[in-house]
Amino acid sequence: MIFPCILSGGVGTRLWPLSRKDRPKQFLPLFDGESLFQMTCKRVNHTGFAAPIVIGSNTHRFQMGEQLSDLNIEANTILLEPVGRNTAPPALMAAIIAAETDPEALILLLPSDHLIRKEDVFLETVHAAEDAARNGKIVTFGITPSEPNTGYGYINVASGGEAVRPVEQFVEKPDYERAKAFLKEGSYVWNAGIFLYSARTMIDAFKQFQPELYRDIAAVMETRHSDLDFTRLDQASFEKLDNISIDYAIMEKSDNVVCAPVSPEWDDLGSWSAIWSVLDKDECGNTGLGDTRFLESRNCLAYSQQSLVSVIGLKDVMVIATSDSVLVAHKDNAQDVKTVVDQLKAEGRHEADRHPRAYKPWGYTERINAGDRFAVQSMMIKPGKRLSLQSHLHRTEHWIVVSGTVEITIDGQTRLLTENQSAFVPLGARHTLHNPGKIPVRMIEVQSGTYLAEDDIQRHTGDV
Repeated sequence: MIFPCILSGGVGTRLWPLSRKDRPKQFLPLFDGESLFQMTCKRVNHTGFAAPIVIGSNTHRFQMGEQLSDLNIEANTILLEPVGRNTAPPALMAAIIAAETDPEALILLLPSDHLIRKEDVFLETVHAAEDAARNGKIVTFGITPSEPNTGYGYINVASGGEAVRPVEQFVEKPDYERAKAFLKEGSYVWNAGIFLYSARTMIDAFKQFQPELYRDIAAVMETRHSDLDFTRLDQASFEKLDNISIDYAIMEKSDNVVCAPVSPEWDDLGSWSAIWSVLDKDECGNTGLGDTRFLESRNCLAYSQQSLVSVIGLKDVMVIATSDSVLVAHKDNAQDVKTVVDQLKAEGRHEADRHPRAYKPWGYTERINAGDRFAVQSMMIKPGKRLSLQSHLHRTEHWIVVSGTVEITIDGQTRLLTENQSAFVPLGARHTLHNPGKIPVRMIEVQSGTYLAEDDIQRHTGDV
C-alpha cells in the first residue's frame, strides 16, 4: 500500500491575477472545471493507494476540504501548516503519519500543482519503483526534458536501461547554454520534486543527516490536535522549524538516492505562457477561457472571469481579466508577472494577495462593489451550515435572498426568508444565518456604516 502525500502549500504568483495568496494556482478550476489539486488527488485515487495525506496551508483549509468533498475523496488527514516551511518538514511529517500504521509503508510525495497528461505512464513508473523504495532507496522521479528549460533543477542520472538508476549529481537551475548542453548530453532529467520512499527510510535519513530538525519536527507532531475535519499543529513550535527543501536537507547528502526517469507529459505550469501551451487552441493558436473573442490574432491567451474580453490584431499576447484586476502581457514576459506582484505587495495593495471571493467554513463571500460608507457582496451558505452569532459596532447590514431558504436570527427573533425576501440588521444587533435546506443559499449583503473592515465583528457564544 502506498500512502500518497499531497503537498498544497504553494502560491503561484506568476499566474496572478487569478492565482493569489488566498487562492493559489493549485485550486483554480482551469481544466474542464477541475483544479490541479483535484487532478492530483484523482491521480492516486486507485487500488494500491491509501487515502491521501494532505499537507497544506491553514489559509487554504476550506478549499482543500471542499475540493476533496467535490470528488467524494476522504483524506487520511488534512494537516495544516501554520506557515510555509518548504518541503523537508512535510516529507518527514508524512513518514511519521504513515509509520503509525506501518513503519515499512511507502509514501509518494506529490506537489499538488503539477499537470501530468499521461497519468498511466506516470503510475506505471511509480509501481516499477516500488521495489527500490522497499529496499531502502529514496526514489526521485526525473522528467525527460523536452527543451533547455532554465526554470527547473536537473538530475544527472547514471547510464543504463533500468527503470530506476543511481543519481550522479543534483544540479541547480542552469543558465541557457548549460541547459542546452545538458539536453545534448542526454543523461540529465528535470527534477520534478516527486519522491517515493518508505517511512522508515525517511525517518532514518533525517536522524542521520538532520538530527536537530528531526527532533524539532517529531516534537511538533506531538502537538497534533483535531479541529473540525483538519489536524492542527502548535504554531509557535512550527514557526521555529528550519525553512529547507527536501533536496538540500536529505537528497544531496544521502548515498541511497536513485532516479526513475519518466516522460508523462509533465508541466508545473509556472506561468501563463505554460498554461497557454497545454490548453486546446483554435486554428490560429488562440486559447480562450470564459467569455472571450479573437479577431485577426495569433497565439494569444485570453481569460475572463466575468466580463467579455476581446483580443483584436495581436500576436503572442496574454489578457487575464478578473473581477478586480487585468493583466496584459507578451508571452515572452510571462515570468515578469512576479515583479508586478512584488510591487503591489510593497504598495500594500490587496490585489496582490486577496481574491474578491473569500472561502469560509460555511461557504464563501464575494466582493461586488465598495465605496465610501458602503460595501456589497454576494454570499453562498452551504446546506446545513451556520454562521457564528455576531454583531457589529460600526455598520448595519441588509440581506436579500437570491435563491434557497435561509433561517435568520436577529436579537433572538428567528424566521425564514426565501427568494426575493429581505431583512435589515440594525447596528449592534446580534445576528446569525443558518441554511436548514438541501440546496445552497445565495444572498446579497449590503453593508453601510463608518467602518466596514472584517475586524468589526464581535463574536458571541450561547443560544441564538
